[in-house]
Amino acid sequence: MVAKIMTKNWISEIKLGLSQTRESFGKHLSSLLGGGKIDEVLYEELEAILLTADAGVNATTWLLDALRKKVKSENLTDAAQLRGALQEVLFALLAPLARSFDTDTEKPFVIMLAGVNGAGKTTSIGKLAHYFQSQGKSVLLAAGDTFRAAAREQLIAWGERNNVPVIAQDSSQKNGDPASVIFDAINAAKARNIDIVLADTAGRLATQLHLMEEIKKIKRVIAKAKQGAPHEVLLVLDANIGQNAINQVEAFDNALKITGLVVTKLDGTAKGGIIAAIAKIRQDNTLPLYFIGMGENINDLKPFDARKFVEALFD
Repeated sequence: MVAKIMTKNWISEIKLGLSQTRESFGKHLSSLLGGGKIDEVLYEELEAILLTADAGVNATTWLLDALRKKVKSENLTDAAQLRGALQEVLFALLAPLARSFDTDTEKPFVIMLAGVNGAGKTTSIGKLAHYFQSQGKSVLLAAGDTFRAAAREQLIAWGERNNVPVIAQDSSQKNGDPASVIFDAINAAKARNIDIVLADTAGRLATQLHLMEEIKKIKRVIAKAKQGAPHEVLLVLDANIGQNAINQVEAFDNALKITGLVVTKLDGTAKGGIIAAIAKIRQDNTLPLYFIGMGENINDLKPFDARKFVEALFD
């Protein structure tokens, strides 16, 4: 019963969070796939819908090719039948992104978050702290963004909201060493028997080479604080940036060997297809999408479930 209630709540919440995408994507699909014959004109219109939703050329081509094969193998003849078929091929593309996030392998389990300015790293850390606490884990936050004026205060506010400790530089200091802050945080977590350390880092563009070198240093220092750490390096992506997300994934992966993704602000865009674009570009070297953000509330960061995500888009 509890599982059914959670599933219902999850679907309701993701439908609400994806309302803009559903309104655009779903509305156009319903109009196109209401019935009629399956022909090249229909495929061309479907291609336009997918591209408009930011699925990108590669993912759109893959989806349409898979759909054509499904139409042929299942002898589909009516456009209305394509709705279910499209759901299945989209799920097949997205399913490899969905993986469970296991923090039980190390203690403290160190999670480093990276991304560009404004992607939502600090907010995601606050929400992740709440999520892990709901699993019975103890959490400590490391304020590794020592450059943005309000970053320290923002993370401390999240710590107070979640009632978790925050390790940060003294408020009188400016532009301190982020690696030292995170190093101290990991040692504090060891001393306090904390389960999970969430390490914030300053936002940076891939073109800011000195800052990319700095974040590499942060990762090396984390490894000195605890062998094998960071255990996860998560890239936080803003869903509103469209195809530029692909470039961010490539740049940060080259610098840090990221292990997973968090896609934020899906509630603020009608172009949720960026997830399909990422899935296709990393089809041969899958990068898990662990969490998606769909709102401002503390509970609005959810583990990614490919099946429920696709159902919410179409329903």
